[in-house]
Amino acid sequence: MGASTLAPPIRTARAAVFAVFGLNGFLCSMWVVHIPAISQRTGVSHATLGMLILLMALGGIAGMQAAGPLADRFGSRALVATAGVWISLTVAGPSLATGPVTLGVALVAFGAGNGALDVSMNAQAVQVERNYGRPILSAFHALWSCGGFIGSLMGAATMHRDWDLRTTMLGVGIVSLVALGLSATRLLPRVAPATAAGPPRDSLPSTAPIASGPRKSATRKVFALAAIAFAFLMTEGTANDWSALQVREHLGVSNATAALAYGAFAATMTAGRFTADRISARFGRVAIVRWGALLAAAGLALVIASPWVPTTLLGWALLGVGLSGGVPQIFSAAGNLGTDTAATDMSRVFSLGYLGFLAGPSVIGWLSTLSSLTAALAFPLVLILTCAACARIVRTSS
Repeated sequence: MGASTLAPPIRTARAAVFAVFGLNGFLCSMWVVHIPAISQRTGVSHATLGMLILLMALGGIAGMQAAGPLADRFGSRALVATAGVWISLTVAGPSLATGPVTLGVALVAFGAGNGALDVSMNAQAVQVERNYGRPILSAFHALWSCGGFIGSLMGAATMHRDWDLRTTMLGVGIVSLVALGLSATRLLPRVAPATAAGPPRDSLPSTAPIASGPRKSATRKVFALAAIAFAFLMTEGTANDWSALQVREHLGVSNATAALAYGAFAATMTAGRFTADRISARFGRVAIVRWGALLAAAGLALVIASPWVPTTLLGWALLGVGLSGGVPQIFSAAGNLGTDTAATDMSRVFSLGYLGFLAGPSVIGWLSTLSSLTAALAFPLVLILTCAACARIVRTSS
């Protein structure tokens, strides 16, 4: 189905979902770039800050788990609006904190809103994708990355001009509320799964409700998809936290040169998400996951084996391309199983995947004490190769 043949509300909803994804990335980035300033303001140590960030992550998982059933009952549009208002109101919380206790409370509140928005906006994205009749989910995730990039630039600019931290974050919250108000009313309303449109194909399957008999099979598939999401996001988390340090330690280069590793990974990850939908439309989501995982594995193998900076950076870039399309395809598969609990299914996949994203850096850190950081990368390499072998899991029956 071409975009020109779609009803205006569908095209408008797509633009609104783009805005919500970009807004979420922007808000998350504004928190991240201000972590040093907030840490200094509250006087918390690095160890305490790490524990508080873990609390924020637990709040995010709680928000994800709550959002799934609520979105199934009231519709993803209502949950996007509610969670969006919540995260807009709480984004300034950490900047207003005066100590570890108030910072912890603020981070839990912000994390819960972010987790709920993650699930609800992806559920809305899957609904829009069904109406489009072709894969478009990866582009939404690319907009999240773009929002994060804009947030990092804005945060750097406000800090360079010595703007008051609290004023900046309160202003961000107000702007977010306005942007959300313009976007949320243009999202698609709740529809019964049986009325969802879209061609029954590998890249965009039929959404007719499954009978009660196969429901256990659907549940097993949800957890299989969650396991693949865990592996993909664990590998992504490893790249986020360890890429620069791996290059510095393995090759003995400067911090400035080592930083190029994460830059290569992030740039190709974003670019890959903008192109993954077209590839998925032509070859199917199974191909995206299988060949993407193989490409990611090749990138990791190159990073492990390479003695030179250019080839190491190429390895991290290949990893970014390989991982870029996989997670959106997994989330789309979870939202298109044909059950009447699509958002709940997605919340389960999200939660386990998020655990992988959090656990990856810790596991790699522990494994690096047994040998070296570069050798520890063999673990995500094995995981991502397993994903390639199990890629058929993301196919949903027509």
